[in-house]
Amino acid sequence: MSAFSARLIALRKARGLSQSKTAKEVKIAPRAYQSYEYEEAEPKLSTLIRMADFYGVSLDYLAGRSDVP
Repeated sequence: MSAFSARLIALRKARGLSQSKTAKEVKIAPRAYQSYEYEEAEPKLSTLIRMADFYGVSLDYLAGRSDVP
């Protein structure tokens, strides 16, 4: 599992959210969000930014380049 997908899962679960609810909040299709967690696809930069903003973390943290959220 990549750092990116592991962090997405951990952040979502820490908030007690489903994949569907999270997808709705970041304005993407539920299947798209699921594909990021399952490492089947990579999001566009604009989607990454929305996810980082939603979770209150940096892009580097999401990408696994930093351990500081």
